[in-house]
Amino acid sequence: MNLYEDKFRFLNYNLKKYNWRLLLLVIAATTLGLFVIESAADGYARKQLLGMIAGLIALVIVSFIDYNFILKFQWPIYLMAVVMLTAVLFFGVNVNGARRWFSLGSFGTFQPSEFAKIMMIIVLTRLIVDHRDQISQLKSLIMIGIIYIIPVFLIYKEPNMSTTLVFLFIFVMMIFCGGLSYRFIGRVCLFAVPILGFLVWYIQQPFQILLHGYQLNRILAFLNPSEYQQTTANQQYNSVMAIGSGMITGKGLNNNTITSVKGGNFISEQQTDFIFSVIGEELGFIGSCITILLLAAIVFECLKVAKNASNMSGRLIACGVASMIAFQSFVNIGVATNLLPNTGLPLPFISYGLSALLANMVGIGLVINIDLQKGRR
Repeated sequence: MNLYEDKFRFLNYNLKKYNWRLLLLVIAATTLGLFVIESAADGYARKQLLGMIAGLIALVIVSFIDYNFILKFQWPIYLMAVVMLTAVLFFGVNVNGARRWFSLGSFGTFQPSEFAKIMMIIVLTRLIVDHRDQISQLKSLIMIGIIYIIPVFLIYKEPNMSTTLVFLFIFVMMIFCGGLSYRFIGRVCLFAVPILGFLVWYIQQPFQILLHGYQLNRILAFLNPSEYQQTTANQQYNSVMAIGSGMITGKGLNNNTITSVKGGNFISEQQTDFIFSVIGEELGFIGSCITILLLAAIVFECLKVAKNASNMSGRLIACGVASMIAFQSFVNIGVATNLLPNTGLPLPFISYGLSALLANMVGIGLVINIDLQKGRR
């Protein structure tokens, strides 16, 4: 190896093969989020900027830690996730009947479920790899499912149905990427389709016990929007109005005219779950497309890393992170455009939320490390 190559090596990694493209995409998406958050509500962009800086530092640090080394701590990571999720049920802050956050005083709040996503991607990766040859056997799937469902159940009890769905989607995609046979998938679908139909009927019955009242109202509002337009469906209705009013180029950032949906305060907490309505209103169709393309490019890069990973573990982690970002993006935008029932999921890298931002940055750091493994001696 010549001196020129030596200068580009750090901790035995070839920095010329660092995935700068993925890093720049994440920075671009987060920067866009800063501008939109500043426009959506006062006082949040500064905190998000601090979160962005901390997240980028965490991303860089994690990107230089061998993910194979991290996988060795599967059970301590799992225990930490379960302890955090259990503790928040007892000691967390109660907001509108939900306990999802720890209060950090003037520093804001800490949401364990956001970090649990990354932690369980690591745990699930190790479980799948350890049982790779038996992954299509019902016994192995039940064993893996039982281990995985414990933190998922704790999140469901917060209650946090939207994040529960994220965990379930990650599980399905990672099991599929782990080599689940198509024959087994076909058998599952034969049972799953009628069960899903029964659940759709059951949750609409007065005696159902699966969903909380507000969760049921959101689904019913989606199925019967005209009956809930002035109540439960009002938020989504206003979001669609905001996006449509932006037309091609939008009304411009920091637009607070009373005639705008944002300026009229028709949507609460726009800086979080309904950030896409701000993008549509103020940056228009062009800004909305740029946002979607940025997120799609991040997901594509993660899948590209998964395809070229040096082993199954790297492939699964990259697929898990890609699934998490893709699902949350799809649901968030689907809710803002009234294509899906209202549920509280942030738009990755765009919405305000320090826990979500830091967790997503750590996930990207893992993906970049997987890509770096190809450049090791």
